Amino acid sequence: SGGEPWPPAGFAPAAPAPEPASVPELVEGRPEAAPVPVAAQVAAASPAPTIEGPLPFTPTVYATPASDRWNADRVARRGKTPIAPAQPQRYGRFTKLQWTGAIIVAGAGLLVAAAMAVLFVRWFLSLGFMQDFLAAFPGEYHLPASAPVGFPAWLGWQHFFNIFLMVLIIRSGIRIRTEKRPTAFWTPRRDPKGKVSLTIWFHQSLDILWLVNGIIFVVLLFVTGQWMRVIPTSWEVFPNALSAALQYVSLDWPTENGWVNYNSLQQLAYFTTIFLAAPLAAITGYRMSGMWPKNAKGLNKAYPIEWARAVHFPVMIYFVLFILVHVTLVFATGALRNLNHMFAAQGSIDPNAYADNWAGFWIFVAAMAVVAAGWIAARPLVLAPIARLFGTVSGR
Repeated sequence: SGGEPWPPAGFAPAAPAPEPASVPELVEGRPEAAPVPVAAQVAAASPAPTIEGPLPFTPTVYATPASDRWNADRVARRGKTPIAPAQPQRYGRFTKLQWTGAIIVAGAGLLVAAAMAVLFVRWFLSLGFMQDFLAAFPGEYHLPASAPVGFPAWLGWQHFFNIFLMVLIIRSGIRIRTEKRPTAFWTPRRDPKGKVSLTIWFHQSLDILWLVNGIIFVVLLFVTGQWMRVIPTSWEVFPNALSAALQYVSLDWPTENGWVNYNSLQQLAYFTTIFLAAPLAAITGYRMSGMWPKNAKGLNKAYPIEWARAVHFPVMIYFVLFILVHVTLVFATGALRNLNHMFAAQGSIDPNAYADNWAGFWIFVAAMAVVAAGWIAARPLVLAPIARLFGTVSGR
């Protein structure tokens, strides 16, 4: 109040004088509409741009891996979170293309290593002292005079039952390790707290049948004297097993006739499977099952469940490898003769006999059809009615 006016006169720039309005011209005595400026026409035709979305234009440059990396670096420098580009699907640690490359490289490496091993062993066996070793230990030793010759029919049936049960046990065991959310559960009638998944019930039921079949098999082995074919009776089994292994690697396989005698490498493999691996699988499986006493603190401390878990799965891997090698050698060392031995209980002292007999082959085909049917039927839709006979089946 009382001061001079602000701003002083002449300080602020003067406003530009307005353009004089155009005077409409008369056309045939009528006034013409005033022309609209071009800028006003463009503004009226185009919507006002906003900053909330991308500009409406057709892209002519498309994203590439290099541009994605450049964009990510640029956005990161601005302190913003970049949008990660789409990644290829991974199976475990690698993508499908990486797995394919790894398999090809590993397969080629194995072939090269196998070829080098064959060449080296063939050269090694050609040396003089190794020729003497092969003459002294051809790959098998003579069994006791009381050892039986041939395979009885019960051995073929036991062999089939073991195949059938073992395949389903491996299938259900792998399913237990990979099953995250079971679709069905089984509960015993006498123990409502003993609820387990239907897969575990199936696995343990197969284990019981497999153990019963194994006990019958071992008893018959000792009653009939067949044990002498699978249990070593001489220390010569070890040098002969080494000799057989070297002959297999050299691809000059030892002459054998399982109807009379196994070679020493076979005998050790069968002994390990029957009397070491099978009991180990049973003992560790029983420790992990619901039949193990839960309140036995001293027993649980002496035999921790972690030990059983650490051993049970490698034993299963051993069985899988044994089956693969066993089946491969059955077909590679005279398929018809070996199938007649195992499935038709037919054979001869002459290793070349029964070479044209297809009986064992067709029995084998029928047995594999039964195994395949069991594999397909091992699902909750089929297992649930069977499990209800022994307990209660419920959903998730």
